[in-house]
Amino acid sequence: MSRDLAEARVHAIETHRVTAEPYYEPVGDEVRLFEAAYADRIPVLLKGPTGCGKTRFMEYMTWYLGDRGRDPLPLVTIACHEDLVAGDLVGRYILSTSGTDWLDGPLTRAVRAGGICYLDEVVEARKDTTVIIHSLTDYRRVLPIEKRGLIMEAHPNFLLCMSYNPGYQSALKDLKHSTRQRFVAIEFGYPPRALEERIVAHEAGVGAEQAAGLALLAEKIRNLDKDAGAEGPSTRLLIYAGMLMRRGVGARRACEIGVVQAMTDDEVLQSGLREVV
Repeated sequence: MSRDLAEARVHAIETHRVTAEPYYEPVGDEVRLFEAAYADRIPVLLKGPTGCGKTRFMEYMTWYLGDRGRDPLPLVTIACHEDLVAGDLVGRYILSTSGTDWLDGPLTRAVRAGGICYLDEVVEARKDTTVIIHSLTDYRRVLPIEKRGLIMEAHPNFLLCMSYNPGYQSALKDLKHSTRQRFVAIEFGYPPRALEERIVAHEAGVGAEQAAGLALLAEKIRNLDKDAGAEGPSTRLLIYAGMLMRRGVGARRACEIGVVQAMTDDEVLQSGLREVV
């Protein structure tokens, strides 16, 4: 693999320091729980439905723990997928004009520099890939780099976190117990209607009446989907619909493409959703 290709693959994984306060509305005691876990560097698992704010929460906590942005921690976000291999996390040797060079992976960079490494939707990664994190999640706090014959001790500020959606679990895509029980788990859900109204109004830039309508719509659909064992519209979809409305798209049409069509391709379900809209 050439250096340019390897670096492109590594830098496609997001690494940044959160210096400005991200907008986040706490739903429960998740901020206090995460702060307590970070104080003792206890690995954290965030679990909840798609679009409920898990990634925004991670950005907020990175800002919060980094002295409110005055001493920002690195946040390394890795979007997990089935082609993710251990070398993508740890690093690899690459060819260069001078010969062969070692290029750190994002996990190695986070372990070396300190901060939070966030594995997003970790169940999408291959199970033989996630085994590499085990030694970072117990008293050892080390990362073995087998290709270099090194054992790297984690920076004192390093914390490993990951997330997944329990609604997408299956026999083939589930966390191994040997991995799962190395983390404390914070459960996320969609916010209550009054809070979701504020979130939609702020993020979509719509008025209180439109935000209230979208939040009520979500509540009605989620109640229907709960009976059917399905997952309702995410807060993210409500924000998208609100953005379309702010740009002059009619409310019904915005909900059609932002909620109904985005949620399902099943014509029967679409018909039911349109009735609620």
